[in-house]
Amino acid sequence: MSVQEGISPSPSTGDSGRVSLVNNPRVRGFIFQLITAIIIAVVLYIFVTNAQTNLRSQGIATGFGFLDQPASFDVNQSLIEFTQNATYGRVLLVGILNTLLVAAVGIILATIIGFMVGIARLSPNWMVRTLGTIYVEVTRNLPPLFQIFFWYVVLIKFSPSPRDSFSLFNAFFYSNRGLYMPSVVLGNGAIFIELSIVIAVVLALVVRYWARKRQEQTGEQFPVLWTAIGLIIGLPLIVSAIFGFPITFDVPELGGFNFRGGTRVIPEFVALTWALSIYTAGFIAEIVRAGIMAVSHGQTEAAGSLGLRPGPTLRLVVIPQAMRVIIPPLTSQYLNLTKNSSLAVAVGYPEITAIFAGTTLNQTGQAIEVIAITMCVYLTISIVTSIFMNWYNRRVALVER
Repeated sequence: MSVQEGISPSPSTGDSGRVSLVNNPRVRGFIFQLITAIIIAVVLYIFVTNAQTNLRSQGIATGFGFLDQPASFDVNQSLIEFTQNATYGRVLLVGILNTLLVAAVGIILATIIGFMVGIARLSPNWMVRTLGTIYVEVTRNLPPLFQIFFWYVVLIKFSPSPRDSFSLFNAFFYSNRGLYMPSVVLGNGAIFIELSIVIAVVLALVVRYWARKRQEQTGEQFPVLWTAIGLIIGLPLIVSAIFGFPITFDVPELGGFNFRGGTRVIPEFVALTWALSIYTAGFIAEIVRAGIMAVSHGQTEAAGSLGLRPGPTLRLVVIPQAMRVIIPPLTSQYLNLTKNSSLAVAVGYPEITAIFAGTTLNQTGQAIEVIAITMCVYLTISIVTSIFMNWYNRRVALVER
């Protein structure tokens, strides 16, 4: 008897040698995924129906109609017009804008501080390197909520009263009530100034693109930064002069026990933004340090052999190559800073968690709807941030040809 005659056919195959549907990995995987999806759908259906039944028994209406109801409370900072008669939908918008403001300012400050500290940790100067190490070890090992409380207490307890406030050019005033600065008052023709700013930014981007192409072809550099500053400042000034300077400023003035007029930056915003920036910068510093150390030392030696000084070498050679290592973990820190802004509820800053997921939920009782909206807002911000950072990561990545 031959060897082939002694081998029985596999139970997973038919007479033709093809794998049966039951044992096909693709079919089996599809069946398991379908069963899992059905189970999840059933669980969600049971959860939703039970929640609706319980809310109905307690006399609580469901749906998002509460967004059109008046909120009947005020907030201490709003980037848009807001009164006590505003709706809960406007409260949601105010909370989103305040959250985005903290995230945007915090990300910029944390990035600047983090890069400076990360580079300082690699400095040959012992004092600079030690100070950078102390900063990283202290900020990373203290809870962010504690740091928010610390800076809030410092701003409130160690700042002067409005009557004894610090003054700059008799237009900027700082006290324990916050920072007061002149506000912009738009007159007739101001729309053209706004358009000129947009045009100046677009022209600056065009000049940057042209300068990069020119440098790749000829090797000659163009003063992009000064050109962009000249466009963004000069063009609006020219347009303002043409239309008779339609923009004026409302300067704050001390009246009684507080200032009137101008724009106020509340201490809660300053404490929250500064604390989150300081805390996140400690992690960014370590990311920057690791990215720089990942660049081969031969790159620095090659730049030195070409006559480049340490500053231009770091800016033009090392940092561009280190960015491919820095950007992925940097994205996570940006997302953490945005989500940590929800700690603002501890100091009373009116971001989305405090005034919508907190005050609005307590007043309306629409727990499911409010929590769902808040989750969607944070999820959307995180996804948009990740998409932008991934795009930038692909843009600065080194491509082998």
